[in-house]
Amino acid sequence: MKFEFSVRPLLAITMSAAVLAGCVSSAAVIPVPRAQAPQQQQQQPQAVRGPSGSVTVPIGQPVPAAMPRATAPVDPGFRRAPRGLQDRIHALWRAFPGKTGIAVQRIDGEWTLTQRGGDLFPQQSVSKLWVVLTALDAVDQGRLTLDQRVRIGPEDLTLFYQPLAARVRAEGSVTMSVRELIETAITRSDNTANDSLLRTVGGPDAVRRLIDRKALGAIRFGPGERLLQAGTAGLKWQQAYSVGRNFEQARAALPDSMRLAARNAYLANPPDGASPAAIASALTRLARGALLSPESTEYVLDVMSRTKSGPRRLKAGLPADWKFLHKTGTGQNYKGATAGYNDIGIATAPDGTRYAIVVLLGDTTASVPARMELMQAVSGAVAEFHGK
Repeated sequence: MKFEFSVRPLLAITMSAAVLAGCVSSAAVIPVPRAQAPQQQQQQPQAVRGPSGSVTVPIGQPVPAAMPRATAPVDPGFRRAPRGLQDRIHALWRAFPGKTGIAVQRIDGEWTLTQRGGDLFPQQSVSKLWVVLTALDAVDQGRLTLDQRVRIGPEDLTLFYQPLAARVRAEGSVTMSVRELIETAITRSDNTANDSLLRTVGGPDAVRRLIDRKALGAIRFGPGERLLQAGTAGLKWQQAYSVGRNFEQARAALPDSMRLAARNAYLANPPDGASPAAIASALTRLARGALLSPESTEYVLDVMSRTKSGPRRLKAGLPADWKFLHKTGTGQNYKGATAGYNDIGIATAPDGTRYAIVVLLGDTTASVPARMELMQAVSGAVAEFHGK
């Protein structure tokens, strides 16, 4: 789950896309613990397959504020995808090398478009979102507070991108609030912050219980950062791997056959796998306020709006007057191929219309600029066809 700050020029794939400059910023909103009534599960309507192989899935009633007034003209994009968007998404998906999953869902409408929408893809750091939702659900239920302090010592350090590691080694240990861990895990994608938050909420099983209880569907949660990454590489985790480049050196010393076998096993059955359709649905329900309390919903969306990773992924394909909040994920490389290169988020048009956009690259040898260009083309297509 590496951290990306790309400054390379962008090329067009099938369309020109305006680059969104800067990051969305806003004052943090702090949720207050409160009880939340259990969500009622509704049977999903049947999917309708289009001529290009894409799938349109009705998602039921949107939030009341999004319902068109009886006296006002009905937005044609409310009940069905804009004409041409399905074919554009299919063309982008078909042309890109490797296993690719795409989902676009109108949050305040009734449709979803997917390509390989039901397949499982490695999430990598996208899964940090489910840890945060578990923490905020505990806040809503009064079992946890955002001011609760968490100690982080050398024994808690992980690997890859973890800016916290320098502080821990310099000071011996650090103590952070749950609020600070959420901010650091989402906006900076710090792996140690995420694992520390995961430990605080009760470990992987707590996250899995939340996924089941909220009926999020085809979303798995892995064993935690250290075990997931070690297993993907063909290693057994040792805490010494958290220091410097010890993990990379141990991984490089493995025979190619062992590394390839571990990688293939991970891709065939990712313990952190999720389907594009399930993630888009979860983002939709989160944005509608159907997963958390209003305070916690507003808070987590605000945090996601300040994500600093992946500025050249989905965000860069949207016009400057659109808003975007998101979470990225990036897996390990093996001889130019990456097991998981992802971005998921919520795009808001100037008129307030919202879309959940999910692009998951499960296994690809395409260059990093080409991966970013695909993502920009998908989000750019959503903006181009908005209102048509």
